[in-house]
Amino acid sequence: MRTLEKLFAEKLLKVKAIKLQPSNPFTWASGWKSPFYCDNRKTLSYPSLRNFVKIEISRIILEKFGQVDAIAGVATGAIAQGALVAEELNLPFVYVRSSPKDHGLENLIEGELRPGMKVVVIEDLISTGGSSLKAVEAIRRDGCEVIGMVASYTYGFPVAIEAFKNAKVELVTLTNFEAVREVAVKTGYINQEDVALLDAWREDPAHWTGK
Repeated sequence: MRTLEKLFAEKLLKVKAIKLQPSNPFTWASGWKSPFYCDNRKTLSYPSLRNFVKIEISRIILEKFGQVDAIAGVATGAIAQGALVAEELNLPFVYVRSSPKDHGLENLIEGELRPGMKVVVIEDLISTGGSSLKAVEAIRRDGCEVIGMVASYTYGFPVAIEAFKNAKVELVTLTNFEAVREVAVKTGYINQEDVALLDAWREDPAHWTGK
């Protein structure tokens, strides 16, 4: 029986949302170099896959978090996914910017939250967890309770696991690095040589250079 993690990994690989570039590494916002990139926002371009993500995140929220008053998407990657989930669950929606606007109302949170609301945060991808948890802090400053976060994908880095633990935020994801790697090898998307490279990178991503 295929787990959700492996099923979604298969779907990401099918639309080529997984990129492997060991000779021309990606540079993340954190400054880390990476031979691997998961562009799960690509799912938005495929109606059936977009619907799959919406339904699965909605199901997880209902099963894991019970009473929810609002959904918050983290800008920019999870705005669309968050809005789709909020629509599915018939809940209010807001999104959290990475920094306040420098004009107009200078909002950090776009939309309306009321103090005391129970909020689930939607994220597209978790790497170090820094930007995701900044969104959590902003929502808490508004007097709301963040009862959990659901993301499409996580690299599962120890630094992120520790950060979520310290912030007391329960994180649930549709898939993860291990599941994607396993399915990618099984389907021939990558070979064993690629696996060794990916494992070396994931062991110490902050210092990996590809050389």
